[in-house]
Amino acid sequence: MTRAANLVLGALGVVVAVAGVATAAGESTYQSGCVACHGADGAGVLPGVPGLTATDGPLALADEVLVKRTAEGFQSPGAPMAMPLRGGNPGLSDEEIRAVMPYMRQEFGIR
Repeated sequence: MTRAANLVLGALGVVVAVAGVATAAGESTYQSGCVACHGADGAGVLPGVPGLTATDGPLALADEVLVKRTAEGFQSPGAPMAMPLRGGNPGLSDEEIRAVMPYMRQEFGIR
């Protein structure tokens, strides 16, 4: 292989490794907090909690919107309860919130 090919393959490896870390961090965040209301399958386990599996559902929104809603709390139209600030975990960082978005999209088949 040429040096250029090795550099490209090396860079791709770094991207894959970083994506794997983001997915692991996102999974950890989801399993430690989000799962309580949204469920392991993303369908929502409490009345009024929006499901995350519909292609036109909440995960179809831009990351910036979802991060803001998660960080600040959000009342879905028609829902009897609001998502609390930081998903009910005041220690949840913005980085953890950002990491959970691609994990949820991948896990629930939303592209």
